Amino acid sequence: MAARLLVVSGPLRKSEFPLDVAVAIGRDADNTIRLEDPAVSPHHCTITLRDGHLVLCDLDSYSGIFVNGIPVKQRVLNSGDEIAVGLSLFRLQAAEPRNSAGRTVEMHELGMLPVKTLEFRAPEFLSLDPQSLAALPPSARTARNLSALVQICRAIGSLRDEESLPWILLGLIFDVIPAQRGAILLLEPGSNEIHAQVGWDRVAGPENPVQVSRGIVTRVIEEGVSLTGGTSGAAGESAPHTFLCVPMTSEKKTFGLIYLESGSTATSFTEDDFQLLSAIVGLAVMGIENARQFERLGSENQRLRAESSLTHDMVGRGTRMREVYQFIERVAPTDSTVLIHGESGTGKELVAAAIHKNSLRKNQPFVALNCAALTETLLESELFGHEKGAFTSAVSQKKGFLEVAEGGTIFLDEIGELSVLLQAKLLRVLQERELVRVGGTRPIKINVRFLAATNRDLQKCASEGGFRADLFHRLNVISISLPSLREHPEDIPALAEHFTARHAKNCNRSVHGISEEALACLTGYDWPGNVRELENALERAVVIGSSDKILVEDLPETLSDGAKAVDSAPAKYHHAVRNLKKQLIIGALDQSAGNITEAAKLLGVHANYLHRLMRNFDLRPLLKRQTSA
Repeated sequence: MAARLLVVSGPLRKSEFPLDVAVAIGRDADNTIRLEDPAVSPHHCTITLRDGHLVLCDLDSYSGIFVNGIPVKQRVLNSGDEIAVGLSLFRLQAAEPRNSAGRTVEMHELGMLPVKTLEFRAPEFLSLDPQSLAALPPSARTARNLSALVQICRAIGSLRDEESLPWILLGLIFDVIPAQRGAILLLEPGSNEIHAQVGWDRVAGPENPVQVSRGIVTRVIEEGVSLTGGTSGAAGESAPHTFLCVPMTSEKKTFGLIYLESGSTATSFTEDDFQLLSAIVGLAVMGIENARQFERLGSENQRLRAESSLTHDMVGRGTRMREVYQFIERVAPTDSTVLIHGESGTGKELVAAAIHKNSLRKNQPFVALNCAALTETLLESELFGHEKGAFTSAVSQKKGFLEVAEGGTIFLDEIGELSVLLQAKLLRVLQERELVRVGGTRPIKINVRFLAATNRDLQKCASEGGFRADLFHRLNVISISLPSLREHPEDIPALAEHFTARHAKNCNRSVHGISEEALACLTGYDWPGNVRELENALERAVVIGSSDKILVEDLPETLSDGAKAVDSAPAKYHHAVRNLKKQLIIGALDQSAGNITEAAKLLGVHANYLHRLMRNFDLRPLLKRQTSA
């Protein structure tokens, strides 16, 4: 197969370009590879075939070109070379395309006889502070090493792609350290499992895996030390090799390593090579952390931009609700039918409304119909409309909801409650996109998007014969299951504050939040009625409460009775608080001889509030006994 140029990063990422003919790279449209990048010259560089070799030539570009991080004007390219042009990074592939996620590194059990092993820890590495640099001897090698570090620092600092950074790093290392082969291993966060690996054999080619001793890797990762020494060679090789292995450590945790191996003992690594590699590793750690942070910030920015542009009336920032918002963002621009599953009170209609508001039909009608609220005859008329005289009370022609929603969206709530007859008629509408009014004969074409919701398992109903299987498959083009409130309890405080503020405004009451005890009661409850039950509980608390905060006593008794504690401590705490309040009221009633007004003054509360507390604590019988005595 002809050589190929793989785009690792940049505007054309994941593209491939064959190199069987001359290739021109630049910003103008007449280039073979056009890069819309202000850092790229109109005619930046070319890659041509000369005497069987691929030659890269810089066309006097104003930002230059870099091969393996080194600026060049002209260079013969080898398989695996990394070419940086502006913000784009290319990799030359001379044979079959290499899968970077493949096994470029192989672990083996050989080579565990270190001829000489030296251990170094971080404080012994080459330091880059001014005092250490001033103390270095003024030699040509030192100057070369410092120049290489500057080049590597520039190259790493310009990269924002963690996937391509290890490849570029290996190329830069090979330019300054006489290694025959090398590997970079990155670990899974929070474990010692390898999740990314890059290997490069300069002789056999980057397509061949690099063999690394498992014992060396295990020791470097577990102990966090750097090793240098000799091995008996990889499998099938008799000549001994020398190796360097340095851990990549951040915040005292090892998250990867760099392994280099010489071609023979004649080209053994020196201590200067080891010190240089340790300094390169320090730069690489910063580069990888920056790339990861850049990727995290990019993902977060994309998520926030998407959520900020999403129009909806829902409350919640938890993981499950973010998944719902992402689903709405993906499906809203399409015209696909969506089936929304979820328990009663989870906000299925809000999701349907959000899909409509963020669709191209947002300026057209959104019509919602509850299929369980009407009888079969009335529902058919409401859905399809009827002609004059179709039945006794049909005194005029009437358009159904499907016609009213023309150009927009119709939402069929509780779709599982449709009768078999209406299921058949709705199936035809979904298939043909046309309807016939009750008592009519002329088909009417419609342009409507269908959204449906149910709290039943329609697939199970279809398999049992309770719902038409063909209609189910027509509705189940795209589906989502909304989480119950107990599945995202982290959103309860925000929902509670939202409903409290809404109903306080409606009731013209001044309520400034929810007490800690009441909030603990809300978050500890199962909420079988989901968000709807939570809203009803807060509306009741606002209406009957007399304090400027929502208190436990203002909430329905089922909440305090059914609240589940995460452990025994909260349960004991609320039980103790309840008993203490009860004893205070009993003491005040004893002092006032059963006079509620006087008892309220002693407690410092309003008499109406004391009446409600006595009712909640079931203290009415005690008051009757005191007054009768």
